[in-house]
Amino acid sequence: MSDLSGSERRKLEKLLGMGSGYVLNFSDRTFGDFFDEYRVEIDNEQYKTGGTSKANRMRTFWTVANNHVLGRVIEGLIEYANEEQCFGDSNPSLVTNCQNIAKRLLSDQPVAELDALTAISDDYDFEIVANHVREAIDKNQPEAALDRLHTFVNKLVRITCERYNIEITVDKPLNSVFGEYVKKLREDGHLESAMTDRILRTSISVLEAFNDVRNNKSLAHDNPILNYEESLLIFNHVAASIRFIKKLEASIKTKSATALDKTKDTKNDDFIPF
Repeated sequence: MSDLSGSERRKLEKLLGMGSGYVLNFSDRTFGDFFDEYRVEIDNEQYKTGGTSKANRMRTFWTVANNHVLGRVIEGLIEYANEEQCFGDSNPSLVTNCQNIAKRLLSDQPVAELDALTAISDDYDFEIVANHVREAIDKNQPEAALDRLHTFVNKLVRITCERYNIEITVDKPLNSVFGEYVKKLREDGHLESAMTDRILRTSISVLEAFNDVRNNKSLAHDNPILNYEESLLIFNHVAASIRFIKKLEASIKTKSATALDKTKDTKNDDFIPF
């Protein structure tokens, strides 16, 4: 459900010319076609509870949709209207105000830690997979990218584990590799609390279950894909875990570099030049 305010609704209604029941220059067919691009069935009964006109269906959509999807639709409506020259002599400040409404709504990401889903090496394939994963969330299609998210996590975990000389083979499953990584973190004293250790060990079984989702509920194979809400939950859990791992690894690198510098300084202090 969006948090569109009454003031924002009035500005949008005015910009889109909704007073007479219409929306811009859309016919019923083109109205449906427009929303199809955003995976919204605007002709569905849930959008007709406030009335069947295009304007009423739009108002209901504003109430039902989440902020990110609504922001994308408003952004698309403004772009469409500019292309079709629908605004005519509309107040330019009104257009700007509605663009700002879209930006505010778009800032509410369905995946809170989306920025963590970036490649950690210059590997081209890694970059491509990471881009596809983020694009799926931008399009509000998490269920369509579960297989690529699995590939992304595989690449990230394996690259991270190489630094610890953890044996990696093609046949070794993701959860096994990650389990050895968590064990190494624990043995080297990089985890400060038993709770963090337990959360990471729980993630081992989560990644084992992710293998099943990838093989049986994603587009990796010809199977029915997982529903939207559960897919979004998986994305949020994975993204939060990756953000933590990246931060932890950065901290470990910093501590290692500091320790190395201190060792060099000690050796220089002990050097007697005669």
